[in-house]
Amino acid sequence: MFTTNTEFLRAEMMDVLRLFGEVPDVSHTFVYAENNFMNAVIVGGKEYDFCEAMPCSGEVEFKRYARRFAKLALYEALRDRTGRSMPWGALTGIRPTKLAYAELEAGRPFEPLFEKFGVSPENISLVRDVLASQRGIYAREGGAADLYIGIPFCPSKCNYCSFITADISRTGQYVDAYLDALEREVAACRGLFSRLRSVYIGGGTPLVLEPARLRRVLDAAAPFAEGVEYTVEAGRPDVFTEEKLQLLREYGVTRICVNPQTFSDATLERIGRRHTVADIYRAFSMARKFSFDVNCDLIAGLPGESAEEFCRGLGEAIALAPENITVHTLCLKKGARLKEEESRLAGEGIAEMISYSRSALSAAGYAPYYLYRQKYMADNRENTGWTKPGKACVYNVDVMEEITDNIACGANAVGKKLFAGEGRIERIGSPKDIPTYISKIEGILADKRKLYG
Repeated sequence: MFTTNTEFLRAEMMDVLRLFGEVPDVSHTFVYAENNFMNAVIVGGKEYDFCEAMPCSGEVEFKRYARRFAKLALYEALRDRTGRSMPWGALTGIRPTKLAYAELEAGRPFEPLFEKFGVSPENISLVRDVLASQRGIYAREGGAADLYIGIPFCPSKCNYCSFITADISRTGQYVDAYLDALEREVAACRGLFSRLRSVYIGGGTPLVLEPARLRRVLDAAAPFAEGVEYTVEAGRPDVFTEEKLQLLREYGVTRICVNPQTFSDATLERIGRRHTVADIYRAFSMARKFSFDVNCDLIAGLPGESAEEFCRGLGEAIALAPENITVHTLCLKKGARLKEEESRLAGEGIAEMISYSRSALSAAGYAPYYLYRQKYMADNRENTGWTKPGKACVYNVDVMEEITDNIACGANAVGKKLFAGEGRIERIGSPKDIPTYISKIEGILADKRKLYG
């Protein structure tokens, strides 16, 4: 049980509590006086007192520091109580690099803050390397945007997936009406930005669409895609055909995603993927015929997969030489079948998997170029994208660092509008349910014009 006298601190303090799992009852008291942020934490009857002095101006800055120091106080108390430290210390936000950039923009090195929060030296080094890889890509420019187009259909649903995706064998009756609405929404994006940096067609699994329907999506995107990075999240190897890849090349797609998640047939079956490792190799072979840059995703900590199996699979991915490899850590996500079966991921072998991935990818010439974290991640780790020199995915950097507007189209798509002068971001989301999205398209268009216009 957790109690606090300051409710606006509860949510982020609960994030810290979740890092440690089962702990005795915790109570928290916060007092602010003369620029002093005072936190008292009682864990299992033992009291810990913390005081941080920090001048601040305005309510926004006050709440930022109040949350920061309350989380740090709770983390320090729980670390003392349990004898355990976390790889990211008291940092619970999903974008560590964004915090690092904020420190740099304030004229301070980011390392002292990260050290104060208990971030491991290895992770501080990882953040430093990510910032270095983003040089030449990271840029704040008024009116710059990325366009996302969502296809919420898949050949089947993986048990770790929380996206609102639909098995196309059960929802095929909605596809044409969905594409009608999507075409209208994409067309309405004209004039909502001054410069486009990338176009990304994601999912779901866009290549689950048969060629005539896929062409409709590509036709809708075509007016926006010339001269920018153009990615299609082809995704599942079992939907690849040369006809579809030829279509992508015809429309100027420059990058595709081939997402095996694992190189173990047994694991693929356990997680509900309807393809084999042989299909992964076949998909890579087809992609190379058309000279696409390739993004590849793997997941550390999949159910029943040992560290040895993961490391072997990573070696197979490296041997295929995709331009990008993203190593995700398994996460319990709301809406995923896996979360219904598990309340907390044990994280067995995760540290070994992540450590090996960093050394193996670095040795193979890849550099980390973006990272993000999520709640309920196994072993409190992170997702890290690795790139060959000069091959970083602009869309991933822009989205993770939140440095451009993201104009998102489709069911369950969440767009973002940056108000740089005000230091805030406003989000706009579409209905998750496909029939609801179709029926409410007029209101979606009006809301989009109001936010971005």
